Amino acid sequence: MKGLVIKNTGSWYTVRTDDGQLIDCKVKGNFRLKGIRSTNPVAVGDRVTVNEGMWITDIENRRNYIIRKSINLSKQSHILAANVDQALLVVTVSSPQTSTTFVDRFLASAEAYRIPVILIFNKTDMLGEDEHRYQQMMVQLYETVGYECRQVSAATGNGVEELRPMLNGKITLLSGNSGVGKSTLINRLVPGANLRTAEISDAHNTGMHTTTFSEMIPIGQSGYLIDTPGIKGFGTFDMEREELTSYFKEIFEMSKQCRFSDCTHTHEPGCAVLKAVEEHYIAQSRYQSYLSMLDDKDESKYREAY
Repeated sequence: MKGLVIKNTGSWYTVRTDDGQLIDCKVKGNFRLKGIRSTNPVAVGDRVTVNEGMWITDIENRRNYIIRKSINLSKQSHILAANVDQALLVVTVSSPQTSTTFVDRFLASAEAYRIPVILIFNKTDMLGEDEHRYQQMMVQLYETVGYECRQVSAATGNGVEELRPMLNGKITLLSGNSGVGKSTLINRLVPGANLRTAEISDAHNTGMHTTTFSEMIPIGQSGYLIDTPGIKGFGTFDMEREELTSYFKEIFEMSKQCRFSDCTHTHEPGCAVLKAVEEHYIAQSRYQSYLSMLDDKDESKYREAY
């Protein structure tokens, strides 16, 4: 039987077969030895073959996937989802604050696998004057780079309906830090989803995980939202230093004017990127994110805060 993996609990996979059945399957141990070093060899969104014993025996070639470094096993990866049309990255400027480094790492990883990203700035109803000003600065920054941004409040519903046409007929990965309101947003978009939500931790102003597994939720006509557990950090995986420039749109464009074709944009004379940073044509925060990713080859420099 062939089908689509719609849920991954870590030990079991739910597959919707091509004839409409929902079956729970497992993966044989030796399956984990194939392909990339991953904590989850089968991901939500995969097309798979299942045998009569309810074992997944094969994965079809993926169109794309989005991947991050496993927090506990830095030599391994964790695949968030496969075969997606786009990603919505939910961002909050407070309660909790999403760092620009986290945003930039997610965007660079998505660029590497050619996955379009839309930034969803949530909790706009909770913003004070200074926080609202900061959010507008972030929106301006990322729109200038070339990313679509939407400002919504999942709690009140403000701006949420405008997202619905963007999701129709597409497989959309929904991601972000713990506590940014992904579950509340899905409950708004998919009546009856009834996903569990939780309050922000007062002690640390950080989110608490309410989603503990990845799942595809039907939305609209033939569309799916992929709900994933909140991410505390986003360590990039399997990126070569010389490729990194092309994953930052504005740095890549400016790099065409560098004196040396192999410029790393860190110290070289005639570097157009360094000049653009000095003259504020490239945001300092984006450049710092680029530098932090250059350092990822040094495993000791990987920190969960990313």
